[in-house]
Amino acid sequence: MTRNGETDEEILEEAMDWFLRLRASSRAADGDGGFAVWLDRSPAHRDAWLKACRTWELMGETTPIHEDLWRPGRQAKTLAARRRRRAFGVGAAMALAACLVLALAGPSLLLRYQADFKTATAELRTVTLEDGSTVELGAASAIDTDFAGGSRHVTLLAGEAFFDVTHDPARPFVVTAGGVKVTVLGTAFDVHMTPEDTTVELARGVVGLTVTGAPHTFELSPGDTVTVRRDDGRISRGRLAPEDMAAWRNGRLFVNDVTIASVVEELQRYHPAWISIPSGDLAGRRVTGLYDLSNPDRALEALVQPYGGKVHRISPYLRVLALF
Repeated sequence: MTRNGETDEEILEEAMDWFLRLRASSRAADGDGGFAVWLDRSPAHRDAWLKACRTWELMGETTPIHEDLWRPGRQAKTLAARRRRRAFGVGAAMALAACLVLALAGPSLLLRYQADFKTATAELRTVTLEDGSTVELGAASAIDTDFAGGSRHVTLLAGEAFFDVTHDPARPFVVTAGGVKVTVLGTAFDVHMTPEDTTVELARGVVGLTVTGAPHTFELSPGDTVTVRRDDGRISRGRLAPEDMAAWRNGRLFVNDVTIASVVEELQRYHPAWISIPSGDLAGRRVTGLYDLSNPDRALEALVQPYGGKVHRISPYLRVLALF
């Protein structure tokens, strides 16, 4: 606790806010003076600023910010040098923002045009299709439907969906997802897509599963799970209790011997902030566990703490997982 009653955690959050504010192109003209006043309040403020800089260096932000104000013995920069640095910083920030818009908004805009039904971050939604079948969509998921000419065809475009299909012997219900085709008459199953693979879990009934490039179709029985790798078409089969399938519908995420990076990809669909893992060592650790999707911050902490990792809450819009 500092003299003005602030905790170290609160001061660190202020330091992160200053970092973002000083990088913003719309910052106020007197921002530099305000930062200097904030920095000189106490040794705790200077320590928090150094920690903020170290954290951002992990993110690839290596250019010192107002180094002349806080590094002892360093001469002040000339006004021209400051202007050049400021112009470079603003330009780099704008370029980075443009890249993020293209990277993040681009796929979202494409899904907006392709999808008949979609969900946002942390949103779950149940839709009833025109044949009476129901689809429970996981967070950040999307499907396209085609019932023209008596067909029943659904394409999973992103995320995860649990299907409860109305029985109709005359019209097979077909779901395609990332090179995998599931054909059913009436059953309940979950389909989950990631950038690396597609997983099908069968809770009830019987389904036929076809993999692009594979010579034949094979059947799944209740409790069967199949994961198909995108890069080489490798198929892995397993068993799971039907009541444990599609655990996300009950706010749980169960994983078995997967990397921390892959778990973060799943939690990202339930977290409004961008989650980054600069440490390749931490990202590659393998875990097995059950995580709470209703509290993704707590899930992140449970994910990395056993390996000495920590969740740095940079701002409401950014989390950094690091080994310190």
